[in-house]
Amino acid sequence: MTIKNEFLVTGMSCAHCEASVRGEVSKLAGVQSLEVSAKTGLLVIESAAPLSDDDVLAAVDEAGYEAARV
Repeated sequence: MTIKNEFLVTGMSCAHCEASVRGEVSKLAGVQSLEVSAKTGLLVIESAAPLSDDDVLAAVDEAGYEAARV
């Protein structure tokens, strides 16, 4: 079973921003795949088990950005 989580990330403007968010979020346990777009601000995470919103928000914060669940 795959669980899909969507977040809106603010402050991203380029591919480097996307890579920073991708790098931090991909460290979370259970993440199978993720897509992040500076253009739309959307972060879509697919995971094997439910992810804690707090863990995702902390990872995005570590990358230097803010996020909210969509």
